[in-house]
Amino acid sequence: MPDTTPSSAQLDQTEQSPAAAPVELTPEQIALKRRFPTALDLRRRARRRLPNFAFEYIDGGAGADSGINRNWAALDAVEMIPRYGNVISPPPTDTKIFGQSYSAPVGIAPIGGPGTGFPGAETYFAAAAQAANIPYTLGVLSAITIEQAVAFAPDVTWLQLYRFARNKHKIGLDLVRRAEQAGVKVLMLTCDTPVRTTRPRETKSGIMNPFRLTNRLRLDAMSSPSWLLSLMRNGIPRFTNLLPYMDGNPSLAEAAKFMRREGGGAFNWEEIARYRDHWKGPLVLKGVLHPADAERAVLLGIDGVVVTNHGGRQIDALPASIDALPAIAAQIGGKATIIMDSGVRSGVDVARAIAGGADLALSGKAFLWSLGALGSRGPAHMIDLFKDEISATLGQLGCHSVADLRSVQSRHPGAYHLEDFTAD
Repeated sequence: MPDTTPSSAQLDQTEQSPAAAPVELTPEQIALKRRFPTALDLRRRARRRLPNFAFEYIDGGAGADSGINRNWAALDAVEMIPRYGNVISPPPTDTKIFGQSYSAPVGIAPIGGPGTGFPGAETYFAAAAQAANIPYTLGVLSAITIEQAVAFAPDVTWLQLYRFARNKHKIGLDLVRRAEQAGVKVLMLTCDTPVRTTRPRETKSGIMNPFRLTNRLRLDAMSSPSWLLSLMRNGIPRFTNLLPYMDGNPSLAEAAKFMRREGGGAFNWEEIARYRDHWKGPLVLKGVLHPADAERAVLLGIDGVVVTNHGGRQIDALPASIDALPAIAAQIGGKATIIMDSGVRSGVDVARAIAGGADLALSGKAFLWSLGALGSRGPAHMIDLFKDEISATLGQLGCHSVADLRSVQSRHPGAYHLEDFTAD
């Protein structure tokens, strides 16, 4: 293990670092941190405040939620060994991803239809991410357009794209053109949704595909004034990015039919190479769990991969993302940016991901819980919690920066290693 003991010059630099200076909190921030000091506190309040169907949508997964529980248990099992006597003041949390500086190594994950969980979600996420300078990945099936997202978050907007293969990818490639013109920073291709699967908690709560506010859901929604008020402000979520490619002003049912006809399936390697040719900025492949797939992506010129099991929402038999991470880091570490997603609830989880080989962690559910608990104030509060916890974790481990996490010795009982995989 490398020696992390700092020189006197490093100590002087740490003591004088502006990032280490105390941050003046508003009375509201102080009150929120006392009442909701963790993401799980926000989850408990979201369960009480949201309509049942909305909470089940944001909180549930595939099957019996085994994938969600596996992600959490696997993260909790990772232990990190501290080195004491090194840290003078709270360490800074800033980092660089794809050459751009961000205030912390955590971002808001792409979320499909977050407006079902809380109407206006994308607007609130984008505004909070821009204010805090962390990445925000807009899902293409969003209730605001690419252009609107960039207007809210011009410095931090990334775009996640599903496959639209009809007519030689006419829609998908036009979305790429729009993203480039709008100023999107990073394009993310999703490869881990080859087929649609059932999420039992959604189904039992009355959610239909496409989403429709049935009488049952209306009665459910009446229990949540905050959800209804946000719905009145923002409207029923629609596939806004796809409206230019549809005829007229389609109903939700017509839009869903359009989606089934135009979209679906996972990007194949030939298609990924084609998108690489069209997109000149950083390109990321989301849904990688096998190191051979990560290596192939790098050979195609992909700039980064997202190690994820889709948050346990597609199939609950996949390994936890944190467990798949070490083998992928061993395969492509130093060749591409590695991002980990699924199960991230705290700054400690972010530190575990980086110690395991990631450069950045993404979180989805924690930010959805924050909206359910606190409405539009929630995402900013969740970002504050992440940053505080990351800094505190760095300090407790004896790290002076995010980069120092790579030198932390850890025990990871569920980790996959390269020798666990057979050659194709």
